[in-house]
Formats: sequence, structure tokens, C-alpha cells
Amino acid sequence: MAESGRLVKGTAATYVEEMSIKTPERYEIRCITREVQAVIERSGIGDGLVLVNPMHITASVYVNDLEYGLHDDIMSMLERLAPYHGPDGKKGKEYLHHRTGEDNGDAHLRRQLLGQQVCMPVQDGRLHLGTWEQIHYAEFDGQRNKRILVKVVGVMNDD
Repeated sequence: MAESGRLVKGTAATYVEEMSIKTPERYEIRCITREVQAVIERSGIGDGLVLVNPMHITASVYVNDLEYGLHDDIMSMLERLAPYHGPDGKKGKEYLHHRTGEDNGDAHLRRQLLGQQVCMPVQDGRLHLGTWEQIHYAEFDGQRNKRILVKVVGVMNDD
């Protein structure tokens, strides 16, 4: 049975860190749950929320199972929905976004499909995850330095 009616009082605080990431591949999914948990621990916040935001418009943060076959399935689905070479999946008909001189129209669409950011609960200084839930960073235009914002908001531990 789920816990209900728990009131937590204390000193409210926020804590922010930026994580750096550079993927060797253009497309990659990486589990970042441990790194987010480490930020929560450094924050000293015992109860609240953590926001995880990829500070780039061609990357996503999402929550799902840590299973590498699923990572491949997600990337395959995104390739079908937003193919690298454009709407028809071949060179020739490119994304209108490419008229700006960019070549990453697919990456922008993939972010829209997978989502921008996540906000997760923190309880007793730990991520309060459901069964099999893990936080993932998905890169769609990699091979360069990117940032991930982690902001913890809540009540300080009683320590």
C-alpha cells in the first residue's frame, strides 16, 4: 500500500549543478541515474524534487528501464519517425530546418518525440524511483560538449 499524508517540514533550499557530457557518437543513450543521485547527495536536500534538463535543443532526458535492447528499440523508432536524411528517409528531400545551414533537423524532432526534461521526487535524500525506473540522457547531435542541468529543490536534511 502506498504511503500517504506525510508532511515534511524544515528549511527550504535549492541546489544546482551542471554536468558536462560529450558523446563519441552522434546518437547515444546513456543512463545518468547515478550521477543525478550524487548531485542530490551533495545538495543535502532530504525531501523535494529534482529537475534534470539537457541544456541543448537536440538532446532529451527521459525515464525508462535500463535495458540496452530498449535503447536500440527507441533509436530505431526515432529513426523511422525522424530519419536522419529527411522526411522521405533519403537524401534529396531534406528538412526545412536545413535551409538555415544546419544539418540536424532530425535531432530537433527526436527531442520533441522523446521529451525535454524530467522532474523526479526525492525522499530521504534519495531518488524515489518506481520499479525499473532510471534516468537517461539521449543525444541526437553529439560529438561535442553539452551540459545537463540538475536542480534539487526541497527541504534540507535534519543532519
